[in-house]
Amino acid sequence: MRKLLSLLLVLALAIFLAACGGSDESDSSNGGETEDSGSEESASDEESTEESEGMIPETLVIGFVPSQDSDTIADTVEPLAERLGEELGIEVQGQVMTNYNALVEAMGANQVQVGFIPAFGYVLANEQYDVEVILKSIRYGSGTYKAQYVVRSDSGIESLADLEGKIWAYGDQTSTSGYLFPASQLMEEFGYDTSAELEANFFSGTTQTGGHDNSAIAVYEGEADVATTFDDVRTELEEEYPDVMDELTILGYTDEIPNDTISVTKELDKEFVQQIKDVFLSFNDDEEMISIMNEVYNWDAIDEATDEEYQVVKDTYAKFKDNITLE
Repeated sequence: MRKLLSLLLVLALAIFLAACGGSDESDSSNGGETEDSGSEESASDEESTEESEGMIPETLVIGFVPSQDSDTIADTVEPLAERLGEELGIEVQGQVMTNYNALVEAMGANQVQVGFIPAFGYVLANEQYDVEVILKSIRYGSGTYKAQYVVRSDSGIESLADLEGKIWAYGDQTSTSGYLFPASQLMEEFGYDTSAELEANFFSGTTQTGGHDNSAIAVYEGEADVATTFDDVRTELEEEYPDVMDELTILGYTDEIPNDTISVTKELDKEFVQQIKDVFLSFNDDEEMISIMNEVYNWDAIDEATDEEYQVVKDTYAKFKDNITLE
């Protein structure tokens, strides 16, 4: 009887201790989960804050590259920079770069935070420095345009095949409409793997003029047989060359190209970027500002843009990566 009683007491004690241990373990487990969850939430909040925070510079620098050979673009963009600064509440400075690559490098170094760059310049900046496109130009109601082949009306050149053995004038190798898209089209048409082969074997010579207007003038003056430019560069030359529409003929066009961009560096604060977008979009309702945009780059309006729209340029650029000389 005593043995049975002792056994029952031991058994009861064991059950009691097991219950206490399970309760402590459960409490510890719940407490640990709560603590871990709090830590995770805290870490998540910190990451979210870091992602949302960015740089708001004391002076916002906007970079431009002349599509024309112009000595006056700096004066032209000054009122644009002033108005943008008034709306944003900070100083805004316009900076004219020598070429597209210089602007891309300046954005990569965060020396320029907002760039007016064409499609190819954007592709370079996005690939190398995560520059983000936020806006694009609208011309003649469209967000795209074509490159054109310009020849003299009396040249006898009537097809792309007739360009073989001729002299090709283009602005520079980083120009989307001046070089990339025409070269890509000619490479496909005549079976060349690289643009270097195209230049060496299809044409008798090439000349880099530094600008679309200069390329057309080279053809006008007989220094080159064909120029590749944006559509329609002749209208930019009529004041100086009144007979240009008659003397120069458009031989043909490339496929559609996305219009040039307003792009920003990755360092800028996201909310600040949205403010920049909103200000530029508000210029659509401001005749004076749109007039300035038109004078600088022939923009008729401004629209939002996404990276996906420039995939066709990325695909075209992939053909040239090992051949294009960036200066």
